[in-house]
Amino acid sequence: MRYNKVFINSIGYELPNLVVTTRELEERISIVLKKLGIPVGYIEDVTGIKERRWWPAEHSLVDGASIAGNKALETAAISGSDLDAVIYTGVCREYFEPATACHIAANLGVSERAIVYDISNACLGVLNGIIDLANRIELGQIKCGLVVSCESARQINEDVISGLIKNTHIENFISSVASLTGGSGAAAVLVSDGSIGEVAGHRLVGGVNRSSAQFHNLCRWGMRKIQDSLFEQFMVTDANSVLKNGLNLGINTWHCMMQELNWCKTTVKKIITHQIGKAHRSSFLQALGYEEDMDFPTFPYLGNIGTVSLPISTAIAMERAVFKSGDRVGLLGIGSGLNCMMLGVEW
Repeated sequence: MRYNKVFINSIGYELPNLVVTTRELEERISIVLKKLGIPVGYIEDVTGIKERRWWPAEHSLVDGASIAGNKALETAAISGSDLDAVIYTGVCREYFEPATACHIAANLGVSERAIVYDISNACLGVLNGIIDLANRIELGQIKCGLVVSCESARQINEDVISGLIKNTHIENFISSVASLTGGSGAAAVLVSDGSIGEVAGHRLVGGVNRSSAQFHNLCRWGMRKIQDSLFEQFMVTDANSVLKNGLNLGINTWHCMMQELNWCKTTVKKIITHQIGKAHRSSFLQALGYEEDMDFPTFPYLGNIGTVSLPISTAIAMERAVFKSGDRVGLLGIGSGLNCMMLGVEW
């Protein structure tokens, strides 16, 4: 995928105020850890995640996404009525139907001409949304669009803790650790042909996607039936297999992107990765031959926020002047499935 007239104009984000430490979660399952002979501090040590955020118990995903969307619009000095498309891409959504994007679009004040819909692809949703808008822009169908997403880990964190207390077995603990790394937040990415707003955009050069669909069962999050009309939320992850096979997929995708964009290792100045944890980060950077200061990690204090991890990390890096004009930046996403997408941006 190559693009000639696509720009990322702004990224807005919103983080919850409630900070929940990994130590707090571990203390809540202390009886489980004691029974299994696992020391308190194990989860933080293995994942490198010290804390994450939770929305209030009754918080609406639409509210978070709308706040992030308005921030992205304000930064670019445009209004919702200027948008030709709104795409919601979160794993978490309000209902099966209508599309969560509809409520957000109404909050943003989009016009009736706007295309409004949802995309779902695990943690790759926002990147898929960016590419969907980029294709429409390149074809001349639209001038600008907004990708929005809001994720909430509070309920799955709570359910996993309850499940571990009810079913204290080492197999259950191992498959549940990744579920306790989740965080919460919202993000919005404004993508355009460069003709709108007052802020110069960053050019989307292109990208690639690769998949290893044979590993679709390594991480699953959904609902399961426990009685005739009673369902419970669950998440199970084979973390070791996700790391091994995800790393192989990521390395292959990276090399394919270098070839597609005619980039090389030394010309890439910074990378932003999907925020999984320290093992994945260290393994991936080592495999690519980069030092750890090549990327910009946020997982130690935000956890894994699914689809919004990468855009929020990118936005915070922008705030801290991590990128310089002309830098080539790689946005590297991976999600359950397994799917991988990497985008190249010129700052």
